[in-house]
Amino acid sequence: MKKEHLHIVEQVAPDSIAEELEIESGDAIVAINGNAIEDIFDYQYFTQDEYIEVLIRKPSGEEWLLEIDKEYDEDLGITFANGLMDEYRSCRNKCIFCFIDQMPKGMRDTLYFKDDDSRLSFLQGNYVTLTNMSDEDIDRIIRYNLSPINVSFQTTNPELRCKMLNNRFAGQALEKAWRLARAGIAMNGQIVLCKGVNDGEELERSIRDLSEFLPNLESVSVVPVGLSKYREGLFPLEPFTKEDARKVLSIIHRWQDKLFCAQGVHFIHASDEWYILAEEDLPEEERYDGYLQLENGVGMLRLLMDEFQEAFETLKRTKGAEILPKEISVATGKLAHSFIADMAGQLMAQYPQLSIHVYPIKNDFFGEMITVSGLLTGQDLLAQLKTRPLGDKLLLPQNMFKSGETIFLDDMTLDTLEKALQVPIDIVKSSGQDFLNAIVF
Repeated sequence: MKKEHLHIVEQVAPDSIAEELEIESGDAIVAINGNAIEDIFDYQYFTQDEYIEVLIRKPSGEEWLLEIDKEYDEDLGITFANGLMDEYRSCRNKCIFCFIDQMPKGMRDTLYFKDDDSRLSFLQGNYVTLTNMSDEDIDRIIRYNLSPINVSFQTTNPELRCKMLNNRFAGQALEKAWRLARAGIAMNGQIVLCKGVNDGEELERSIRDLSEFLPNLESVSVVPVGLSKYREGLFPLEPFTKEDARKVLSIIHRWQDKLFCAQGVHFIHASDEWYILAEEDLPEEERYDGYLQLENGVGMLRLLMDEFQEAFETLKRTKGAEILPKEISVATGKLAHSFIADMAGQLMAQYPQLSIHVYPIKNDFFGEMITVSGLLTGQDLLAQLKTRPLGDKLLLPQNMFKSGETIFLDDMTLDTLEKALQVPIDIVKSSGQDFLNAIVF
């Protein structure tokens, strides 16, 4: 007998259809239009129509069949305890570049969970390898037109992909991307570049092969492998040098020019780390094709700087704007430090009453090769800021914290850091406008 899927209602939105029909927290969704609901995609698909029948089971065991007339795509107003409405699928690969394998013991359990769930790709933008997807999964993505799906390719060489993912089926999984592309499913891709493994000629091959997926594969990012200091017993990987970075950029820029002429898009994009390592200027906004890969660090610094400049010019044109004297400190990763310092310098030059300290935080927890602010810990911030002048307040970027919470990767809380440093801390979103506002207003 097939297992019955019950999905427990956690919250009901005020003035919603669900509230009007007396659906309550603790009730279970049994079926919609006679269909069992496996996960959030079934739920969203079957609740789209203007007329639906929802079978509810009350905690007492009583069942209600609710007939609902509504607008097409109108939400019922129900929130479930598990946003996916199903168990998360863990990764079966053991990738040679996996950052989770490079973390020390003793951190919170959720940080060690390796997800490879195509549904999270659609909901949250996670990148999936396709190795954990069945033909039925592919059929559901196509049937429900779930776009975009983010795919972690690494290489289009099937044998090399098997080696990099330590999965003998990893090469075959590339065929699933072709199925999605032929069905018109939008995708974005990622290549985690490992020195001496999938760079050079292999990178050339991957870009050439993946460009054939255009236009359904809208973009591909190339990011350098992140190497922590906890790599004992793992595949030997080396960091990229300045010269390596310049070679990578040369390949990417050449393909960008070629594809832009042929397709009108640049398609293949280098993450910001490559430009900083190569000591080359960041590309202009037009090269990023609308910033499709911001979450992969592609164009994040360019967008930050452009947003800041626009906000800064607006501020300077505002007559009578009074900037009060204040002393502010900003802590960031080493990757973005020079850009943040430049913006702070412009503000101080225009408004001498401002004193802004910008501190680059070295990542002692994971190792100096990790330079992004999103992997900084509370303990590194405390150790490196406790003897520094911090002024009236300290600004920290939002990506240092656990999503939706004020907890660092090492489980130190914002409140603990505030008390230890004896300074108010403001969390700043990633936009240049937010950065300027946090300092000036």
